[in-house]
Amino acid sequence: MKQEGQSIAMLTAYDYPMATLVDASGIDAILVGDSLGNVMLGYDSTVPVTMDDMIHHLRAVVRGTKRAMVVGDMPFLSYHISREEAVRNAGRLMQEGLAQAVKLEGGIEVAETVRAITNAGIPVMGHLGLTPQSVYQMGGFKVQGKGEEAARKLISDAKCLEEAGVFAIVLECIPQQLAKLITESLSVPTIGIGAGVHCDGQVLVIHDLLGFHSDFKPKFVKQYANLKEQIIEACRQYTKEVKDKSFPGQEHVFNMAEEELKKLY
Repeated sequence: MKQEGQSIAMLTAYDYPMATLVDASGIDAILVGDSLGNVMLGYDSTVPVTMDDMIHHLRAVVRGTKRAMVVGDMPFLSYHISREEAVRNAGRLMQEGLAQAVKLEGGIEVAETVRAITNAGIPVMGHLGLTPQSVYQMGGFKVQGKGEEAARKLISDAKCLEEAGVFAIVLECIPQQLAKLITESLSVPTIGIGAGVHCDGQVLVIHDLLGFHSDFKPKFVKQYANLKEQIIEACRQYTKEVKDKSFPGQEHVFNMAEEELKKLY
């Protein structure tokens, strides 16, 4: 797709019903991100997400997917302790979670880990820029690579990841000019989130796109629907109708034959 100039569309999904809808839209790839910690489990970061959490949600998404590629995030500390453990955990996402590829964060410091995982026959997607698992080290959710030194580091990291064997790299929250430079310097595609239109593709969190959390909207998110208000209103209307007994109506109930009812009496 990169060679042919086709943009790659990617969205997150975390459960079976959402995966079926996202897949039916014609999306190219689905990311089961460790962002599930924020949007599904109620954590304030991705750090508490475990391998078992990832596998549980991955299996549900794969069951709801017929055509899109499914990529699973490697969660915090699942690939940092040793290369052997990293390969084992990546293998679990494939074998138990049924993912078709894994994604991990970091640049040159994880290059040899990437190489070890790809040598085991597991496709790896990289992730540079704002890397949520390192958000505390970065001092919060901030744009990365704004200065020359930081920008050069990201360019170097991207080339290092490509050389280590990644098939694509997510670029998160970096200046669009830097994303363009990185994209043009690589033969593998870049997938942007807050990195501008010059990336080879884009990814968004499905809950941001659909407006589930309308009180939180990062600058890089375009909200395509406002389901939060629709869902609240639907539940409010249901509650009202239960209270005033207008639901269930006769069209929602089942009846016994009159002669059978008479036998009971």
